[in-house]
Amino acid sequence: MNASDSASARQRVYRDANRAAGWGLGANILLATVKLLGGAFTGSAALLADAVNSLGDVASACAVRGALHVAQQDEDDEHPYGHTKAESIAGLSVSLLVAFSAAVLAMETIRKLGVVPHPPPMLAGIIAFICAVTKEVLYQYTKLIAQRLDSTSLRAIAWDHRSDALASGVIAIALLAAPYTGALAPLIDQGAAIVVCAFLIFVGLRLFARTAAELMDQQADEGITTSIREAACKVRGVSDVEKLRVRKSGLEFFTEIHVQVDGHLTVSEGHRIGHVVKDAIMARHPRIRDVHVHIEPHEEDEDEP
Repeated sequence: MNASDSASARQRVYRDANRAAGWGLGANILLATVKLLGGAFTGSAALLADAVNSLGDVASACAVRGALHVAQQDEDDEHPYGHTKAESIAGLSVSLLVAFSAAVLAMETIRKLGVVPHPPPMLAGIIAFICAVTKEVLYQYTKLIAQRLDSTSLRAIAWDHRSDALASGVIAIALLAAPYTGALAPLIDQGAAIVVCAFLIFVGLRLFARTAAELMDQQADEGITTSIREAACKVRGVSDVEKLRVRKSGLEFFTEIHVQVDGHLTVSEGHRIGHVVKDAIMARHPRIRDVHVHIEPHEEDEDEP
């Protein structure tokens, strides 16, 4: 795979990510509108809480799409490694927004606990059920794209869809069951809202931890590092891989590898092997943006006088 093919493969990655984020944005705008109108009409605190969460999802999807656009920009003097971390920053922002909005909604719901004298009508439960099904479909679609692209921001959006689906599902069950719970009926709606908020806080903090690890240049998973090591070792003239560092940056990767070669080779020959190693790695992994190859003499050669 030449440089043109690698660039084309990276463009397809970003195109697929943008498409998934776009579907999520459109769905969130529609669902937020439905939940707001339904919550205002039925007086359901849980449905209104879910609507505010969907409005946060709209802002998150916009941020992710903007970040994906920035991440595709080429290197410049101020950003010699490119702008790929913009995608990770968007994922971090989504996680914080999820946790913060859920905490605010939980405190507001607790403050009003027991104030509502009557449970909302069953229409609120029906609306919540439809939203739950829609969000679960979006979760399954976005999760597949996120897994294929190993995208932090899309993974955050996917879990946001799943949390919304579970939240709306809990709300639907609670509101549909409320009329049959007797004296507890007025508290069912608010209790469901509090449970949903607690779950959203947990999801947001977990996504924050995962994305923060990526921004701190955590070593890539064992699958890709093993594959890179194998690609380098197959190059003729490479005796061993001494050191390998792979960091994920948004949807792409940067690699630093130290390979051992015969210490008696000329500088020119060692340089040529380094280029072959780089080409072999990038051919196997088009999402690797750059490979820095360092040539080391093989250990057996170092022992010789």
